[in-house]
Amino acid sequence: MIASLTGTIKSVRSGNVVIEVGGVGLLVNVSPRIAATFTVGTTTSLQTVLVVREDALTLYGFESHAAREIFELLQTVTGIGPKVAQSALNIYETVEIVSAIKNGQTEILERIPGLGKKGAQRLVLELREKVDNFEAGEMSTLGSWRDQITSALIGLGFTARETQDRIDQLSAQYKDVAAEPIGDLLRAALAGGVQR
Repeated sequence: MIASLTGTIKSVRSGNVVIEVGGVGLLVNVSPRIAATFTVGTTTSLQTVLVVREDALTLYGFESHAAREIFELLQTVTGIGPKVAQSALNIYETVEIVSAIKNGQTEILERIPGLGKKGAQRLVLELREKVDNFEAGEMSTLGSWRDQITSALIGLGFTARETQDRIDQLSAQYKDVAAEPIGDLLRAALAGGVQR
């Protein structure tokens, strides 16, 4: 199994990216949210899952171990395949999915494309006890300032390039950017620079 990869981004589309590793270009399916953070020519690292089907080998990429684990866990539920699992990770952060499952919030899970009301109920029923195994440390990495700002800017219509430029500006200007309140970082990013 291919568990992770690091390489140079050769092309980016909304649902996949080609990453060159050792002279070989690997097509990796990623959520549009993650794809929007990539820039051609830069180096990236992804956690991956290789899904083997009778007619295809498909590689899926994730920004963290926890996202990869949730992707695999969701597929243990009857009727949920890789496309629905990836859709879940496109519209929600991993911590939000785990919280919705733990608290039985099927109305949140119903918004996942391809899941529906019965699928959401089955997901909660089958996974409620299993998500208790996720450690707090694993989940804390997912709400990183970078992910939150990227999601917000992309949602507001910024391009991937503009978003990356704003992220780079924040990293350069703040001494400990992760310690800053997300609201302040977002205001600074929207203003095009850091406001002190």
